Amino acid sequence: MRNRLGFKKTICIVLLLALLTGCRFVSDFSVETLQNSGEEAGPATLGLTPAFDYEVPESLPNILVDQVGYELGSNKIAVIRGELPPDNFTIYEAESGQKVYEGKIEQKGYDETIGNYISYGDFTDFNTPGSYYIEAAMIGQSYPFEISEEPYEELFRAVLKQYYYNRCGLTLSTELAGAKAHNACHSREAQMKEEASVKRDVSGGWHIDEMGTRDVVKGCQTVNYLLLSYELYPDIFEEDLKIPESGNGIPDVLDEVKYEIDWLLKMQDATSGAVYASVNSVDNKTAGYILYIDGVTMSATIQFAATMARFSYIYQNYDRMFATQCLKAADRAYRYAEKYLADVSMEEYFHAATELYRATGNQRYHSVIKNYLTQNPEPDMDNDFVFWGCVTYLATKQKVDVSLSSAVIQILMHKGEQISFASKESKLLVKADEKQSNHAVLLKDMSRLAVVDHIITNHEYATVMENHMHYMLGRNLQAVSYLDGAGDRSYKDIDESLGIMNQVDLNAKLVLMLSAVMDDEMVVGEE
Repeated sequence: MRNRLGFKKTICIVLLLALLTGCRFVSDFSVETLQNSGEEAGPATLGLTPAFDYEVPESLPNILVDQVGYELGSNKIAVIRGELPPDNFTIYEAESGQKVYEGKIEQKGYDETIGNYISYGDFTDFNTPGSYYIEAAMIGQSYPFEISEEPYEELFRAVLKQYYYNRCGLTLSTELAGAKAHNACHSREAQMKEEASVKRDVSGGWHIDEMGTRDVVKGCQTVNYLLLSYELYPDIFEEDLKIPESGNGIPDVLDEVKYEIDWLLKMQDATSGAVYASVNSVDNKTAGYILYIDGVTMSATIQFAATMARFSYIYQNYDRMFATQCLKAADRAYRYAEKYLADVSMEEYFHAATELYRATGNQRYHSVIKNYLTQNPEPDMDNDFVFWGCVTYLATKQKVDVSLSSAVIQILMHKGEQISFASKESKLLVKADEKQSNHAVLLKDMSRLAVVDHIITNHEYATVMENHMHYMLGRNLQAVSYLDGAGDRSYKDIDESLGIMNQVDLNAKLVLMLSAVMDDEMVVGEE
């Protein structure tokens, strides 16, 4: 059990059972030639042979569950779609088919956003570990799922290790990467896009797409979410991810982040402090692939400053010398960006100031923070830079403006209430769109709710985050798991772009939500 209150959440990998729905099945059949049957021959066919090789439309279950599972003692709800559901549902043990539980179906009505009639099958009070499926008359069966004590651990490791698989410029061994092993890639020097004769070593970092692109802004955003997860829930990150650095006395998540940080440092111009935007790979028929470094941007420079300062503050407990190097790089980038403030958004500037203020205590940064919050009394928590900056300001041990901090807390609390209310208004218990594809919005909302829940430990917020995990793992109208290797039916069956783990920035938000869900371990009814 972890130290904080909240709901205890669950996820565990299970085996696929055959799908059964309330639709009638079409039996196999064959067409035989009539020979001496005594029957009158039919009309002439002009020698054409009828074809029956049509594709049978896919039939999805109408009982939607988290295809991975539910944790002992947690809220357990199956979502049932259909205008006229039966009165009862039954849970069967997966292997034996033995009936183990029966419950009432509660109709919730029509949800205009998703265009479906929705009902619930609540089996919260069923807490026997095992593998099961749900069945209801005229509706059919659900996919199988498990009820177990601590099934989130394996999934959490898989989500975190995705960054190791995305490493560029490193040979991934079969021992550590399995089927994803490969030789080092993109390790040659890259040339400046605007001046091909100038080359530099920019190996390392994380790929953000199949072309091997590495991007400073997206890398910084990803690191910020991973570091926020670690700061809020450090005990969750004790897992051995089986990466090359495992066992070195440093949490593996920080080792993984440092791999990206090492690359980010290579993207800074040592003289000016400016930061180049990205590295791209282009195939050349005669020379092979060519690496190009895109030019300096203010967005890359100021976000680099913020991320380096944040990493420095956290990493000083493990390697003070390297942390100091990162902090100096952050300060150089910040000073460069200040020369071109017309090209820097005030939100990014505010965020960088909060990180540097926490790391140094320098009042020049505090002045920027106070000016921004004074001029923006209702900061936009949907903006990542504002969100990160506000959370860092609340977490700093430096002197703060109490009135401004109190106002920020109130804005955060209000945001949490808005998210919670909108989620509960949806019959799916998640504010999903009709196509079930707005993952970026949902994960961003859950990152805000995770912070608010960390501050006040709200039982209701923990339930909302748990419902979002169930949604991501199959309790959605597509009946798919949006996470690789989790559940029986994958997003790949309908749309490759819906995957979460293969998008480094979305995956980092998923890490934060999973951390909050795992930390909120409290069985139903506890206070």
